[in-house]
Amino acid sequence: MGPPPGKKRRKVEQLSRFDGIERLAHWLTASFFLALIATGAALYIPAVIGFVGRRGLVERIHVDVGLALPLPLIISLAGTWGKGLRADIRRMNRWIPGDRQWLRLTVHRQPTVDVPVGKFNAGQKLNAAITGGVMLVMLMTGSVMHWPYYWPLSWRTGATFMHDVVAIFFVVVVIGHIGMAVTHPPALRSMFTGKVSRAWAKRHAPLWLEDLETGP
Repeated sequence: MGPPPGKKRRKVEQLSRFDGIERLAHWLTASFFLALIATGAALYIPAVIGFVGRRGLVERIHVDVGLALPLPLIISLAGTWGKGLRADIRRMNRWIPGDRQWLRLTVHRQPTVDVPVGKFNAGQKLNAAITGGVMLVMLMTGSVMHWPYYWPLSWRTGATFMHDVVAIFFVVVVIGHIGMAVTHPPALRSMFTGKVSRAWAKRHAPLWLEDLETGP
């Protein structure tokens, strides 16, 4: 005896949005960023470091996690297992007219449902670009701060200022990203299960669904 019709229909309607490597890279990178934010706050806010008590350990964790930050992405892209992630990075780097329409409607607080966008909308592409830029800037400035004797004083001063400013900016970006994820449960769920419904794809990513149905 087969499964109930309703269950069978829901299974067929599920589309694969992210593979296991993509989800693992996302959550490892997110965990590293959260660890950096927590340890950075402990280093810069006296009340927090007073609660933790061991400044040297917190600084060591902050530096080690910062140096390891690019590793999940690099390893995920390195081999044949990163095919899905490489394809998604190409999608994020390619802007289409629907992205501009989506961005314009968002700025004017108008509904963006049914806008002809692909797998990622303009907001997700901007978030990915900002995250990549922040990762690079924080790694470079953090390296100058950690090994100060190899750099002139002007570089050390500039690196410290840039590191602090970009960190504060990125905290705001992370809060916004989490807020958007929480208010869009199907998209958030796809980062755990890798799946979205066909109805969701038709409504929020119609060009991606068209690519899936017609093939390359």
